[in-house]
Amino acid sequence: MDPGTYKLYHVDDFDSRKHLENYLSDNPDKVSEEDSLIFPIENLIKTFTEGHIKGDVLIDLSLGSIVHHLFAACDFFKHIIVLKMRDRCIMELKRWVDERTGAFYWGHATKLHVDIEENRDLLQDKEGKVRSALQHVLKCDLDKEDIMHPIVLPPADCVLSFGLLDTISKDQDDYMRYVRKFSSLLKPGGHIILIGTVEMTYYTIGKHKFRAFSYDEDFARKALAGEGFIIDHCEVKMRTSVNDHNDYKAMMFIAAHRET
Repeated sequence: MDPGTYKLYHVDDFDSRKHLENYLSDNPDKVSEEDSLIFPIENLIKTFTEGHIKGDVLIDLSLGSIVHHLFAACDFFKHIIVLKMRDRCIMELKRWVDERTGAFYWGHATKLHVDIEENRDLLQDKEGKVRSALQHVLKCDLDKEDIMHPIVLPPADCVLSFGLLDTISKDQDDYMRYVRKFSSLLKPGGHIILIGTVEMTYYTIGKHKFRAFSYDEDFARKALAGEGFIIDHCEVKMRTSVNDHNDYKAMMFIAAHRET
């Protein structure tokens, strides 16, 4: 398939439920638990428990309707605000938040969290804590200068983004422009956490191929430095499984803070 014919996450019909089922379900045939679940969970728990990143407000801008990356955050932030570009992604996430029939099952991710934290007593409370902290799931428009106009958000102590930059950026300039918009949501001295894929050009949802922006660790570091961020931690992990669902080379986790 010609890359020019690939679908675009923020333009075409992105099936958020199928994305969850393909990449993040408890089905033994899912693409890669090690990369999509364990890697981000381990790094987020480690980063937050170090105690440097915490506060009143965390703003999340992530791919699809994922929520497992927020389980670690609910112990360190009073309020979590989730911003989505697509109505379908909002509907799917709210189904889980409101505990409606047919909501996606995240019990396997919850168990991974408490196993990594080595505190089985948290198993019953973890999802409830996330739901309590997750006060708002709102639509944003990243093509606008003010992505939330006319809504005014409280400045965030931390912005967290998992996979979104990889799927909406067309090129390096686009990526840096979105990083700038993400950073505008932060308090002075606030933190940003980016979880993404290294050198991915496509990913599949069902029978459809979607375009991805291919970049490496060096570029991501320079993009953050260019917006005044100091990188506190960066980890790159080579992919653990080979399949035709996507072609990324590695997973990457970066935590940084903005100079005041």
